Amino acid sequence: MADLKDFAEQLVNLTVKEVNELATILKDEYGIEPAAAAVAVAAGAGAGAGEAAEEKTEFDVILKAAGASKLAVVKLVKELTGLGLKEAKEIVDGAPSAIKEGISKDEAEGLKTSLEEAGAEVELK
Repeated sequence: MADLKDFAEQLVNLTVKEVNELATILKDEYGIEPAAAAVAVAAGAGAGAGEAAEEKTEFDVILKAAGASKLAVVKLVKELTGLGLKEAKEIVDGAPSAIKEGISKDEAEGLKTSLEEAGAEVELK
């Protein structure tokens, strides 16, 4: 377990140049396309090194759980999304599920606050 933690720490502390070299090695020698992993590690390394990391501009509001007051959450989801009552109930019953996707940070935080006030458990991605 300690070896994996050390390995993870080494990965997180890689520079952008080292991440690119690792991606090339994985692709050329092992046939692995590490595009998603390289981007994630590069973003983490860039932020840790004090470099300007690209700020996320679009967010998804994910309903993780309805909480104790499910009816209030269903009504709020209906109001926020413009869906019918049946569709809003299906979203709440199917949690975790996306309420809105690709919205601004301010709008996403506003939705999250409203849903949490109604008793829901919400996550921004």
